[in-house]
Amino acid sequence: MKSLTSFARFVVFGGGTGVLSGPTVPLLAVLMPWTLSNALVTAASTVLCTELHARYTFRTGRRAGLRRHWQSAGSAAAAYAATSVAVFTLHTFQPTPGMLTEQLVYLSASGLAGTGRFAILRLFVFATGTDHETAQTAKAANTAKAAKAAATATATAIVRPRRTPVPAAGLTAALSPS
Repeated sequence: MKSLTSFARFVVFGGGTGVLSGPTVPLLAVLMPWTLSNALVTAASTVLCTELHARYTFRTGRRAGLRRHWQSAGSAAAAYAATSVAVFTLHTFQPTPGMLTEQLVYLSASGLAGTGRFAILRLFVFATGTDHETAQTAKAANTAKAAKAAATATATAIVRPRRTPVPAAGLTAALSPS
């Protein structure tokens, strides 16, 4: 059930970003080659999605960090390749497709690649601390262990009576020969 909830959040954040990215790619492609446009949009959306997935989809409770960004970038590179191949294939069979057709192909490829990305992110990138409840349970267990260790240390400590210092004059008198 938790995986389904995570997947639903993944679809909302990743799909929402994908839907926003979809029209951006062809609009930028007017100014530059389509491949470069797709690369720029993929890079920007990957950074945004990795942060959203770290904080909300997989509920790590913190920012993604550089390691997770690089790992996520690897899965995004595969998604980039899938969308590029899909659009290049479309252009091979239909040299001048309409924007709607191009969007349909692009978003379909993105959806398939996104499903694969979810599996990679869930199983590898955010595998530790992916479950918010598990992270809270582990934190509570560590706190309980620390409290138990402190109680054990206090219970086993030997309490020694405090000694009062002997005045110097009294020590001299006690040691002097009579």
